[in-house]
Parts: sequence; structure tokens; C-alpha cells
Amino acid sequence: MKSFSPKLFFAATLLASFFVSGLVAQAQSKADKSEKTKTEKKQANKESAHQRFLRVRVDRKGRPVAMETSIVRYQMKNDQGKTVTVDLIGAVHVGEKDYYDKLNKSFENYESLLYELVAPEGTVIPKGGRDKGESISNPIAAMQVGMQSVLGLEFQLDHIDYTKKNFVHADMTPEEFGESMKKNEESVSGYALKAIGASMAMQQTGRDGGSAGMLMALFSKNKSLRLRRVMAQQMIDMDAGLAMFEGKEGSTIINHRNDKCLKVLREQIEAGNTSIGIFYGAGHLADMEQKLISDFQMQPGGQKWLPAWKLTKREFKR
Repeated sequence: MKSFSPKLFFAATLLASFFVSGLVAQAQSKADKSEKTKTEKKQANKESAHQRFLRVRVDRKGRPVAMETSIVRYQMKNDQGKTVTVDLIGAVHVGEKDYYDKLNKSFENYESLLYELVAPEGTVIPKGGRDKGESISNPIAAMQVGMQSVLGLEFQLDHIDYTKKNFVHADMTPEEFGESMKKNEESVSGYALKAIGASMAMQQTGRDGGSAGMLMALFSKNKSLRLRRVMAQQMIDMDAGLAMFEGKEGSTIINHRNDKCLKVLREQIEAGNTSIGIFYGAGHLADMEQKLISDFQMQPGGQKWLPAWKLTKREFKR
């Protein structure tokens, strides 16, 4: 059996999210607002919640200047009457080095920092994230390196230091992930069929704005910057894209992994920790926020934003 590669899993997740979110963004971009169904309105609410954790910031003239992730705080009282703070920290898997440096600094402030990664229990991500046996001949690794190059960005696992003592794995093992998909009647082939069906439907209706934008960016003089702008907008729709893959009871990709994370959170609270961060992909956090409020009776507190991607060459205030 081949050894598990955290880096390749992150790369595959990233590439899939770009593909799926792009399909959904294109399908929704030309929808007739006057004929919204209840389902569409519900989806709009999901998108609004998702944008609390990931946004494209624009300047006064409406020009994009940065894609940003947020840190949102929640509070509750534990059994001893002490205040417990939990920060939901949005993540994108490729970003500016400065973005990851700031995250590493902020992680020092938590007693426990819960992080996502579908991996066997006890997996240790080495500092720098590079697997010694990983070769560029691997197609996923090759695509990931290619994305870094064309976007001019850095990969998360290369810069987040997972070796810190306060880091706590809070995600499924590959076995748990597979079992959850089986019970929830999900499959990789089913995911592929849904994505292909959505793509064919959009081609028939001529909804290819996202693809056209990507093509134009590839031939632009400022290729990296233009591609960032196209992909940043697709990232905003990631939550809607992943919702496409829901099984009979939510989705393994989002809902069930979140449940595992929040089980670990409860264990950390019961152990007496009062300052906890949850570092998960931004697409997970709308569902996680809802569960913190409903299941933990937490109250939302403050929020701050961190620029993950620069979308302009101009200087802007952060």
C-alpha cells in the first residue's frame, strides 16, 4: 500500500474545488432573478453565509484588490463558568507567503489549534510540507506545482508549521471518510457524473462566462493577476459547488468532516482549554458556524480579515 501524502490530498481538494465552484458560478451568473425558486433563495442564503468567511474586496471604484479570509470569534461559558473563545479561521490552500506568516503568528495565541486533513491518526506533517519521495512526475503534484507557478502563489503545506505542540488533528481518517461516503450513498463516480451533467447543461445554455474569462486570462500580459481574479471569484462560490455533491444526509466532504472536528472541539473544551482556533477551509465554516450556535450555544463576536491573494499591483490599505 502506498504511503499517504497530505500534500497530494490538499492539492486534489484544491483542484476539485476550483473545477466544481467554477461550474456552479457559471450556472448561476445568468440566472433570472425574477423567477427565483425557494431552492435558489436557500442557496442565496448559503452564499451569503459563506461570504462571511471568504470575500473579494474591492476599492471605491469597484475594482478587485484582494481575496480575503476571515477570523470570526464565538464565545460560551464552560461548566466552571469560564469564558471559552473559539475562532473559526478560514483557509485557502494556495496564497501569499505573507498570509501564511501572519497565520502562523496568530496560531501561537491558542491553547489548541484544530486543523483539517483527511489522514491516518498520528500523521505528522513535516515542517515545509515536502514529501521526500514525492516526484513532479506525479500528475497531481505536477498540477499543483503548475498552479503555484501560474498564479504566483505559495502552497499552504509549505508554509504552515504543523509541528507546533498546540496543533490538534481534527478530521476524519481515510477509513472514516470512505465509510461515511458509503453510508451516505456517495461515490467518486457519482461526484464525476454530477459535475459532467452540470457542465453539459451549461454548454447547452451557453453559460460559459467563467471558461471564457479563464481563456482570456491565459493570453493576458498580466496572466498571473488575471487568473487570480477569475479563480478568486470562483472560490467565493465554493460552498455552493460542494453542496452539489450532498448525499442523503448532507455531505461527507463538508458536513460529516465538520461533525468530526466539532467532536474534537468538545473534547478540548471538556479538557479545560478556553482559547481554541479551528483552521479549516473557508467552504466549511458556514456549516460550522451554524453548529457552534445551535449545538454549543455560542454567540458570535468580533471578526477580522486577512488578505490571502493580492488582486492588484496597486498599493491598498489593509
